[in-house]
Amino acid sequence: MANAYAKAGVDVNAGYEVVERIKKHVKKTERLGVMGALGGFGGCFDLSGLNIKEPVLISGTDGVGTKLMVAFKENKHDTIGIDCVAMCVNDIVAQGAEPLYFLDYLATGKNDPERLEQVVAGVAAGCLQAGAALIGGETAEMPGMYAADEYDLAGFAVGVAEKSQLITGENIKVGDILIGLPASGIHSNGFSLVRKIFFTEQKLSGSEKIPMLGDKTLGESLLTPTKIYVNALLPLIKENLVNGIAHITGGGFVENIPRMLPMNVAAEITEGTWPVLPIFDVMQEYGQIDHDEMFEIFNMGIGMVLALSPDKVAQVKAILAELDEPCYEIGQVVVAKPDAPLITISNEGEK
Repeated sequence: MANAYAKAGVDVNAGYEVVERIKKHVKKTERLGVMGALGGFGGCFDLSGLNIKEPVLISGTDGVGTKLMVAFKENKHDTIGIDCVAMCVNDIVAQGAEPLYFLDYLATGKNDPERLEQVVAGVAAGCLQAGAALIGGETAEMPGMYAADEYDLAGFAVGVAEKSQLITGENIKVGDILIGLPASGIHSNGFSLVRKIFFTEQKLSGSEKIPMLGDKTLGESLLTPTKIYVNALLPLIKENLVNGIAHITGGGFVENIPRMLPMNVAAEITEGTWPVLPIFDVMQEYGQIDHDEMFEIFNMGIGMVLALSPDKVAQVKAILAELDEPCYEIGQVVVAKPDAPLITISNEGEK
């Protein structure tokens, strides 16, 4: 049977080797609540040990998108798993959830145990940053679906929140201050455009250096893993200091900030109140992208936006400073105007 499967392009022995290689990485992510070991038909997690009176489970799933193609191009696979975890856990923590566990799905054209171990090691590293256990997943060898040196990666995170501490945005009010937490880079959105600009139009290679990007090569800059915000946000959530949280993912500022706003309010963002990362200036210049459109696609250097009551701002800033987490006052919540957009972005000089 194994020989027949091998003739079809599936190496079951390589699959077994992948499982053995990743066990040590999975082991590092164990936390309170984990039950059983890797290899069962389902991952188990015991909620009874958690000190939560009214638990609400919050889940999220996502992938890495075409950032994977940059990883293929650079033959660098040890950080892309962090991106996968980050895209999931950042979504659920934005609703008040503490991540509990994570599962990944890794499909490839040909099982390369060393390469796939690098990918899963990155997943485990992201889980450690988020405090989530990696309790299971699937590695599928799919010849004919993917090229031999390609793979796809997606993940699924589950977190828990006290019902009373869910972040719904309903408490956001006119006069609330908008605080931005910086991004580590492009994160994992907009890479179809990123690749078009740098590799198709400019015909650059990942090994090239662009002066504005400092010592890093272009490939290193593009593969900077997505920042995980769990450790910064959970202390604020547990102290009931946050009225709303927006994760700045696909759709940039323009799509994501309005997602946290209740009826009849809008957001005013002031440019120049935070440092825009050089990679965005480079992309805007090289791609000749309209400045306003950049805010419709990319995070522009801000990965999370928090809405705070004015009397909570100092306390939040103090907690973030203790955690060595920079933050910036980037705007405020205002009354929504009829037929006007729910977010406006203006320059400091225009005020």
